[in-house]
Amino acid sequence: MLNTKLQGLIAAPFTPYNQNGELNLELIPKYYGFLKQNGVTGAFICGSTGEGVSLTKDEKIAVAEAWAKASKNDPDFKVMTLLGGTCLADCKVLAKHAASIGLYGVSFTAPSYFKPSSVAVLAEMCAEIAAEVPDMPFYYYHIPVLTGVNLSMIDLLEAVDGKIPNFAGVKYTHEDFMDFLSCMSFKNNKYDMLWGRDENMLSALVLGAKGAVGSTFNYLTPLYSQLMEAFEQNDLKTAVALQQKSIDFIRLLGKYGGIATGKAYMKLIGLDCGGFRLPVKNMDAAAFNHFKADVENLDFQAFRSK
Repeated sequence: MLNTKLQGLIAAPFTPYNQNGELNLELIPKYYGFLKQNGVTGAFICGSTGEGVSLTKDEKIAVAEAWAKASKNDPDFKVMTLLGGTCLADCKVLAKHAASIGLYGVSFTAPSYFKPSSVAVLAEMCAEIAAEVPDMPFYYYHIPVLTGVNLSMIDLLEAVDGKIPNFAGVKYTHEDFMDFLSCMSFKNNKYDMLWGRDENMLSALVLGAKGAVGSTFNYLTPLYSQLMEAFEQNDLKTAVALQQKSIDFIRLLGKYGGIATGKAYMKLIGLDCGGFRLPVKNMDAAAFNHFKADVENLDFQAFRSK
């Protein structure tokens, strides 16, 4: 299991809240079923999209348990949780908990406050956490736009290789295709490199990526499934057109305030996950009406998850 290469579309689910901003765990079984129905192969929970940095340790435990329970009879649906990055002690507790409830894997990202000064320090941190769950795949989550830690991932692979037996790979959310390809090629494709930029997915497929983790896979799964199929059939014209359509939908996130717009998309498909917690700003009712009009103009019904 430690050498498994994940394939297909892995969603980064939103953490559902009720009107009071508290966890709405009752929605997660339906959420899992919805993703499964649309051909999603796994879930990367408590990450950026899942507001892991805005959850308490107890809330992360509760979310992980809800996803584990919902997917417990489905070995083909892989659930991985982001442990966090700022407090290593908490990460270790969360990793052991994830193992105890039967999640597939765990992931760790660099601290965004006291940042690691070098790849060697980052590798040491990964080793400490991974050692807590030696029989569980451990992934590093590379997202420098949010952590501010832009270390080379090929250097990290070289630093951990042979020293962290359960280091499975990297969730790569960055635009450095040179680094990404070097990681893909390292030791004859030894590590699992999961692409994390939905708007650049086609470029990653060209380099050989087989698995991707994305927020827009929650509500646009058919679009990306068609994109992957077109690429596999060497129909680059169709694949390019679908990637541009993906970009058109993603541009609306920026137009309407950022990451919280994803939950507005979820409302349109019938899964109300509530809003985002501060400091993320949610759109008001007037903006939501404009958003709906923009989405309809992009022919959302033809590409949305159902």
